[in-house]
Amino acid sequence: MGFTRAHLMTYRDASVPDLVGPGLRLLFVGINPGLWTAATQTHFAFPGNRFYPALVAAGILDELPDFANGMTDADRAAFTARGLGVSNFVNRATARADELSREEFRAGAERLRENVRAWKPRVVAVLGLGAYREGFGQPKAARGRQPEPLEGAELWLLPNPSPLNGHESVASLAAAYAEPARAAGIIP
Repeated sequence: MGFTRAHLMTYRDASVPDLVGPGLRLLFVGINPGLWTAATQTHFAFPGNRFYPALVAAGILDELPDFANGMTDADRAAFTARGLGVSNFVNRATARADELSREEFRAGAERLRENVRAWKPRVVAVLGLGAYREGFGQPKAARGRQPEPLEGAELWLLPNPSPLNGHESVASLAAAYAEPARAAGIIP
């Protein structure tokens, strides 16, 4: 599936439904949907995004879904059946995360708290240290497992898989994402 820049721009400010199901154990939280994600209604869908390749490399998923063209209903069902979920800190599509305001991050933190209370995952993995710091007013929060839970869930702050985060590789992301997956009982 190919999109022109003009076509993608028509998805600015669109939202993407959260991908969660019963038995949620590990909730991944992205910063916000990109335009490609909004166009395909599939989280982390931009070609070159390393989220799904890292999940496969970590053993969290058995096979790579066709995420760039939009996951099928079967792909979504298989994802949630593993106890996995995906949400966004801010659910407004932009070309870049730096287009989001401090107020949106603060509102996103409250939305995340409400969702975690409702969904009750064992573990929450926020994939974007800056979004967490801004939203929760924690400028010194560091990567890794956090000392305090989030609404009863173990909380991890991990690197974002966007291609714009160039110093991370699929291997480094897989190693980082495996830690909360182990804590959630997704992988041994």
